[in-house]
Amino acid sequence: MLEALHLKNVGPMPETEMEFAPRLNLLTGDNGLGKSFLLDVAWWALTRRWPHDLNSNLTSGYPARPSDVKKAASIDFKLTSKTKSVFYQSKYVPRDESWLGKAGRPWNPGLVIYAHADGGFSVWDPARNYWKKKGSIDIQERLPGYVFSAKEVWNGLEVDIDGKPTLVCNGLLSDWSAWIREKGETAKRMEEILGNLSAQGEHLRVGPLKRLSINDARDIPSIHTAYSAGVPILHASSGVRRMVGLAYMLLWSWNEHARAAEQLGEKRTSQVVMLFDEIESHLHPLWQRSILKSVLHISESLHAKATVQLIAATHSPLILASAEPLFDANKDAWFDLDLEKGHGEPVVTLRRRDFVRRGDVSNWLTSEAFDLKSARSLEAEAAIEQARALLRRTQPPPTLKEAKAVDAELRKAALSDIDPFWVRWGNFMEELRGLK
Repeated sequence: MLEALHLKNVGPMPETEMEFAPRLNLLTGDNGLGKSFLLDVAWWALTRRWPHDLNSNLTSGYPARPSDVKKAASIDFKLTSKTKSVFYQSKYVPRDESWLGKAGRPWNPGLVIYAHADGGFSVWDPARNYWKKKGSIDIQERLPGYVFSAKEVWNGLEVDIDGKPTLVCNGLLSDWSAWIREKGETAKRMEEILGNLSAQGEHLRVGPLKRLSINDARDIPSIHTAYSAGVPILHASSGVRRMVGLAYMLLWSWNEHARAAEQLGEKRTSQVVMLFDEIESHLHPLWQRSILKSVLHISESLHAKATVQLIAATHSPLILASAEPLFDANKDAWFDLDLEKGHGEPVVTLRRRDFVRRGDVSNWLTSEAFDLKSARSLEAEAAIEQARALLRRTQPPPTLKEAKAVDAELRKAALSDIDPFWVRWGNFMEELRGLK
């Protein structure tokens, strides 16, 4: 698992330090402050490969570059390998446009799965991607990793091996159809995972194989919905396709690892690291409330004898609210990125914050995670700020005319009839009328 990152002159901050928790790590912050960047660096630290270098079809995962190429830049990290805790330092070499560190056989971080925000996935398997030995010599002949664009998750991944295009993954449509036809253990496991990923009351169930048209010979898996006994998965909603893609990649990566380990006569990995960018992507709030717990549960059940570490970036207050029942400060952490505007230039900061249970999800919107002044519309927030300014003013004393103008703004902003602010404001208006 990943224990720590220390970056200098890389990314939006001059220097970044993170010490990860062993189980759950949540990452919040505004757009553009570096959440996806930190996940890319975490993947690189674990695998020593940038996702985009392995698959140019990706729209993310590009190699990191120094903020100022004239200054020294470094990426230091600490991780738990197969045998011990290791520290590694890599420095950027401008002439080579690459990050260079200690040569030789790298570490073995276990199985690493990276779910990208756009539906793509990256997988590093210690059985299939780690260096192999010939006698006492380390040889790097295996594929450096499996990186899928969103389309390749569904249709299969083809890579160049020894100058020949080779299909290394059949893809969701082909594999899942085959599992359904075989009616074996893998088909049952896929349906179990989908059930665990489903929102409460919206259990995803597998339907019959379908054809899209008379000219398309593919068998397409389908799912049962509230309105149909079998909707082809390609016609399902973005959120459902996101869950199906996740279920498939979790199952595929573990099955292929188990098969490769057995074929090599090796033990299965004892460590699994999952990186998740925008874990709530495309999901309705019903699904957002359960996705975090579901991913942890599925990962731990698939890898029953392995330790599982999850590092997830999110923009959703529901994700943080859903973490409240399971968050344990001894093995979980919350990191928050902020743009601080002081007297000089704005500065991006990263803090490990105390995780406080806030109850109502709207309280998360006004927390350090999202920094909103209120959980209301912009118009309502502005009108309330105007009203509060009038409430606080003592000199000159507020007039009834001023209060009526602000009252009109509050009503124009469509402030809810049950908003608690009306109680305070109503008392204020009555006092002014009494003074008239």
